[in-house]
Amino acid sequence: MQLSDIDYELPEELIAQKPVEPRDSARLLVSTSQAEVQHLHVSDFDSLVGPGDVLVVNDTRVLPARIHLQRRTGGAAEVLLLEQKSEDHRHWEAMVKPARKLKEGEILEYFGKRVVRIGARTESGDTFNVEILDDDPMGLLQRIGTMPLPPYIRGSLTDKERYQTIYARRAASAAAPTAGLHFTPELLARIEAKGVKVVHVELIVGLDTFKPISAENPLDHVIHTEYYNVSQEVLDTCGTADRVIAVGTTATRALESALTRGELSGRTNLFITPGYEWKIVDAMLTNFHLPRTSLLLMVESFIGAKWRELYASAIEEKYRFLSFGDAMFIEREGK
Repeated sequence: MQLSDIDYELPEELIAQKPVEPRDSARLLVSTSQAEVQHLHVSDFDSLVGPGDVLVVNDTRVLPARIHLQRRTGGAAEVLLLEQKSEDHRHWEAMVKPARKLKEGEILEYFGKRVVRIGARTESGDTFNVEILDDDPMGLLQRIGTMPLPPYIRGSLTDKERYQTIYARRAASAAAPTAGLHFTPELLARIEAKGVKVVHVELIVGLDTFKPISAENPLDHVIHTEYYNVSQEVLDTCGTADRVIAVGTTATRALESALTRGELSGRTNLFITPGYEWKIVDAMLTNFHLPRTSLLLMVESFIGAKWRELYASAIEEKYRFLSFGDAMFIEREGK
């Protein structure tokens, strides 16, 4: 396999910079085995589901994990918390700027108050271990942290909740499970009224999820690891479903990890690529992804090379791409 196999030309003007309102007014490209490609809206999603379907959502909540700080020398610094490493919320893996200048043991401040101590680089060399020095780390993040929007989004959000799903629970992720951003309470109520069971899993989303693949053979890429949790009750419910519909690649990865690894929770390095033997997910609601990413490999594994036709159609129809963009509903090849 070559990197060009998961590459495509994404016009910059199609990268969504702001979410649409209301949430479910986003456009929805539908590709199933029963019909030709349809161009609908997410608000129509309840017309695509029915009794016997199980809808699986990732209910992780995004932390305001980006902190703008100062060095004692007067220079600016930034810490982006990626993953909690201790139960007291004090120790984290993080990306820091300026990475080349910051030294182990250096203290970063917020208007004169000691906030973060820089630790050693992690094994990957791309991130650092850091310690939050405040007695109430989570309260500190709520006071001074900002939402870790992806780098291709310029500007900020006035409403932090717009980068959260309506069913978000435990704050732990460094990025949103973006397919879930499209749901409104009214849409979920209509879905459940159709006889669909809605169940929750957790997968802690890290920014490496969206990191482009650099290996010339994408299959040589070293996949990131993420924490997931799937209850036995959810697996049992999915096991009796006519169709398991995952909302997003993160819910998909959580479900498939639970069955592939044989563990209900833990860290997963499951790398879903063409040829993967799917265990449980039959259909997926997902946004349009960046070129050259592991997410595109997952989509190709799910629906084959047809993804190129769908992406070409979306580009031609001026769909909005990436985190704040539109979505597509796809059924697994062979279903």
